[in-house]
Amino acid sequence: MGRVRVVTYNVRYFGHGTRGLASTGKQMERIANAFATLEPLADILCLQEVETMSLRSNIAHPTHQRRTQLERLMLVLHEALRNAGKRDTYEAYYFPAHTYGSSSRPIYTTGLAVIARRDFHVLSHNAEQPHDITDRFIHPVKRLKQTRICAHMRVILERGVNLDIFNTHLSLPTTFSRAFWLESRRLGWGPNQVTEARNLVEFVARERQSERYLVVGDFNALAGSPVYRELTTSGLRDAFARYHGMDESALNEFPTAGFMNLRMHVDHVFSGKDLTWLNFDDTHRFDQHTGHFKGLSDHTPIVGTFTL
Repeated sequence: MGRVRVVTYNVRYFGHGTRGLASTGKQMERIANAFATLEPLADILCLQEVETMSLRSNIAHPTHQRRTQLERLMLVLHEALRNAGKRDTYEAYYFPAHTYGSSSRPIYTTGLAVIARRDFHVLSHNAEQPHDITDRFIHPVKRLKQTRICAHMRVILERGVNLDIFNTHLSLPTTFSRAFWLESRRLGWGPNQVTEARNLVEFVARERQSERYLVVGDFNALAGSPVYRELTTSGLRDAFARYHGMDESALNEFPTAGFMNLRMHVDHVFSGKDLTWLNFDDTHRFDQHTGHFKGLSDHTPIVGTFTL
């Protein structure tokens, strides 16, 4: 069975230069160029914080007002690949999560994306109706709580073997909880986050067809947190930690995101036992001064290669 390379990356709406206030063409080009310069190229790109069409996503793109953010990314990604002398092409799938503002005039939107090499056979996906994992119980105004989802795609690899791919982005811990104020680390200690992790685990268990599966994304949870342990005790294996032989303490010393002076390992790659991980080349710490993705988002991607 051949090798498969996967990337999970919170791209911050392609607006890191504006602190996430608006997407910019330059930032999108830089991220596309980073994807195009990977050697080897990724087979699957799982992205978080991707918009559709809104004021925030379109204000800096006056010539592309009728294109979604993901459509614009695919244009510049394929251009970057051609400029790099590569003939590879990708197919993109968008999984909408939430809209702020009216449906006809959204201020900003949020969602997930899965981009697969075009020679992959996509058997099924839930892009039209992503699975809602949101915990709204503790939020004082439930209809204002941002929806959190899990994207699911099933692809067929060599010899008819299926691979289930799950991409997600969990909520931040709610401030309307006593636990938020008692636990200094906070990320992964929110009771709303634990509920979402439990909802995610149940969805994965119900939908996956085998031990050939990935669960990736921005979990807003540190290693050792209740969220992290909810996931790992359910049978999900932290592929990055296992490959590097890291315990929870060492994992938290490898930040994948940053906010002001804070450095956090909140992005994770979990998998079933039938995936053998070969390397995590091109994965670098958030505070590293080199690398393809330095300074392109408030996260850095995890890039891993596995075989079955």
